[in-house]
Formats: sequence, structure tokens, C-alpha cells
Amino acid sequence: MTILQSTQHGVLTLTLQRPEKKNALSSVMYQALTAAVQQAEQDPDVRVVVLRGQPDCFCSGNDLADFVAAGALNAEHPTVMFLHALSHFQKPVIAAVSGLAIGIGTTALLHCDLVYAAPGCRFQLPFTALGLCPEAASSLLLPKLVGYQKAAQYLLLGEAFDTNEAHRMGLVNDVVSVDELFAYAEQKAQKLAALPSEAVMQSKKLLRAPQQQLVQQVLHQELAVFEHLLHTDACQQALSQFFARNKG
Repeated sequence: MTILQSTQHGVLTLTLQRPEKKNALSSVMYQALTAAVQQAEQDPDVRVVVLRGQPDCFCSGNDLADFVAAGALNAEHPTVMFLHALSHFQKPVIAAVSGLAIGIGTTALLHCDLVYAAPGCRFQLPFTALGLCPEAASSLLLPKLVGYQKAAQYLLLGEAFDTNEAHRMGLVNDVVSVDELFAYAEQKAQKLAALPSEAVMQSKKLLRAPQQQLVQQVLHQELAVFEHLLHTDACQQALSQFFARNKG
């Protein structure tokens, strides 16, 4: 299993479990995550979702070979389905991040309600280096969170940043030692789960409402540009070089 699921006291924990690939997300993993989120949406016993990886790696991004093989970025593409499920999810989502958080490993955090991270994480959005553009509505959400110049630094130059910087920017709520991170996230999740569920869900809805329609619009715009760029010579060359470096 590449996605482990466990439910306790109203908290559904989803653990990325593909350490040999640094938790790079495959189509199968996206499908499992989407199904879990959709089921949690309908399950009154699930009040909070926690998303985590291993102590040394949260998520190294897309499994690029698998991603390309999945075909056009339409509504049936596993990545697109997950982005829609996550961005529409009405219950609180907590992320516990340690180690690498690359590409979708960072942009998905913009759709989480609380993010806790261990010291020494590496966050990076290397889209332009691959001849691609931002995804997951990050071209909207990141500038709103950190300001245009910082967002340009990370989305145009693709420069990496660490946990302390993520905390200063407001992407991360608290910095927690790696030994205590998962327990800390669970404690916060249990605290949320103990609150009146409709009050929590309605509060999240109010927090997200002013930009929810725009998020969906930008998400679609990004996907259209992403799809176009995937077929450019620059992207094909960058992907070929990436696959050659990571062969075997």
C-alpha cells in the first residue's frame, strides 16, 4: 500500500508510504488519496484529516514518468481529480511535514488549514526548470500568502526555502522537532475533532469563501497552460534530462 489509512477518534490519517521513491506521487497514490478524501467528506465519523509522510520525507512531488503516462490533464486525470477533491474539501486538513516537500508536496499545503513542520525541511517549486508552470492554484495562493516578490522568487526562480523561512512566511504554523511532529499534529487534530463539527466546517467555509471561486478558476487556467507547456520542446528536453539523471 502506498497510502496508509487509519482512523481514530474522528481523525483520518493519510500517510504517504513510498519511501523508495521519496514519496513521489503516482497515479495510484492520487487515486487512493482522492477516494479517501471523498469518502471522508461523506463520513460523519471523520471530522479531521491529517496528511503526512515519513520522518525523512513528506513528498518529493509527482512521479513524472507516471504523470506523463497518465495522459491529458482533463477531469479524469488522477492528479486533477485529487486537486479538485482537496480544494473542495469541507473538513479541516492538517499537514505534518518533514524532509522534502517538492512541487505538489508544497502546493498541496496551500489547501491545508494547518501545517506543522520539522526543522530542516526543504520546500521547492521547480516548475520553470522543467519547462512548466505553477499548479494547484499556487500562482494565486502563494502571492496572497507571502507577497508577490517572494512568490516570484519561489515560482519563477524555483529557489528552495527551509522550515524557518516557511514559518516566517506563514506557510507553516509551528515548527516541531521531528521526533514529536506526528504526535503534535495528532494532538491538534484531536483538539479540532472534539469541537462541534458543524461550527468548524462552517468556519472553514467562511474563511475560504472569498476566494473559493477564484481558486477554481485559476486552477483550471494553470492546468491549461501546464498542458500546453508539457508538449513544448523545452519541457520535453528538461524531462529527458531529468529521466536520464534519475535512471535506475
